[in-house]
Amino acid sequence: MLVDTQPATHQHLPASPEVREEWVTSQLIGVLMGNAMISLLAAVLTLPVMLFLMAGEVNTVALVLWAALLLAVLLYRYRMIGIYRLRYDSVGGGLRMTFVERYGWTWSAVGILWGASVPLTFQQASVQTQFVCGLVVLGNSLLPLTAFSSYLPVFRKYTDSLVGTVTAGLMLSLVWVDVTPSRLQVVVSLVLLLAVFWWLLRTAGERLNQVYRASFELQFSNQELIDSLTQQTRASLRAVATKNRFLASAAHDLRQPVHALSLYADWLATEPEMARDISPRILQSTRAINELFDSLFDLTRIDAGNYKVRLQNVDVRQLFADLATQFEPVAAAKSLRLRTRAPALTIWADPVVLRRILGNLLSNALKHTSKGGVLLGLRQRQDMLMFEVWDTGVGIAREHQQAIFQEFFRVSQHHGTEDSLGLGLTIVSRLATLMGYQLALSSEANRGSVFRVMLPAFTQRDDQHEAGPSVLLNSGMMGLQE
Repeated sequence: MLVDTQPATHQHLPASPEVREEWVTSQLIGVLMGNAMISLLAAVLTLPVMLFLMAGEVNTVALVLWAALLLAVLLYRYRMIGIYRLRYDSVGGGLRMTFVERYGWTWSAVGILWGASVPLTFQQASVQTQFVCGLVVLGNSLLPLTAFSSYLPVFRKYTDSLVGTVTAGLMLSLVWVDVTPSRLQVVVSLVLLLAVFWWLLRTAGERLNQVYRASFELQFSNQELIDSLTQQTRASLRAVATKNRFLASAAHDLRQPVHALSLYADWLATEPEMARDISPRILQSTRAINELFDSLFDLTRIDAGNYKVRLQNVDVRQLFADLATQFEPVAAAKSLRLRTRAPALTIWADPVVLRRILGNLLSNALKHTSKGGVLLGLRQRQDMLMFEVWDTGVGIAREHQQAIFQEFFRVSQHHGTEDSLGLGLTIVSRLATLMGYQLALSSEANRGSVFRVMLPAFTQRDDQHEAGPSVLLNSGMMGLQE
């Protein structure tokens, strides 16, 4: 029979035992319900034959009552199968289990009613009728081996109900008729045979259930393997696409400064007296190439897992002073104000990584700011330390605020992205993840941005109270635009 759903494996990690068990159980219930219509059809075809044979040989009232109850239960089971196919056939997991729990009593009811045919006929109807009824009961006892054994709770309910009713009926027959040694011997023998038959039936059903279960567990494992291979294939394809995009972007961005160096070299060769004017341009082109290679090497080392972290005490004010010294000429060249605000604080961090994160954020802020300024500050909270880089630049539209941390992404309409490889914020994101820092962005198009790097408070090592309390950056953009 066809399995109606696929294993619900999840992304990259193997599914938990609970998920596996839920899926396997769902499939076992699917097999059970797939066989339900066949067992129902067999019962509907058998019932008229039983009535024909038993009519006139057993108590009419008891026969009518038995037939009416059995027919009512069969009709109810037909409706139950319809409900399952309409609402539960395309779903799995806990919903199917809920369905079986709700309608599980119907299997017990059918077992009881089929078993009741034995006390109706035993030593009351003709030998031929008793024989046929015995065959029907035997057939309805063997039916669950194929139809119901896929789901053990239902299989056990049906089997126990049928065999238990037959056994109880045989025992009660001793009350209804005169007990003779031969009759007692027959009843006791049948009860013992039924006990053996019940044990064999339960054992066979449990083994068949193990076969069903092993089959679905293997299918689940195979699907997990297929999903894993699919994920790895997609990751490989993404890596190839990233490599191709990297080569195209790197070739484009390297071409400009390299071509400029070639032109300046030719110019210097033909007009050596222009060396004073040409040398700053050569330095600028060389610096652009170095920055590009630094970004590429940083990204490669992070992805390869070769970026070594060295934690030590870091003086925040000294760190900010070094960054200000590095970026003040860039700000001055664009007539921007670069300000820093920090308490006298020593934290436990990797100074190279932290400087690289904040340096990339400052570089990004200065690149996309044409008026106003940039502010680098540290805000102290009860449970964290928060580095902030404010700018009054072009801002970032909401639809781009996630994508800007991806490799090679550049907002095409932003001034200053033409000569950028789009790796600065990617490196910031990767380094923040490497260190376990949180990264946040608040921005509005044409009004500026603020990037926040949040460190756990326990990284604070020494608070120099004589320097005064920490500076809160509530002034925000207003302080930058003074």
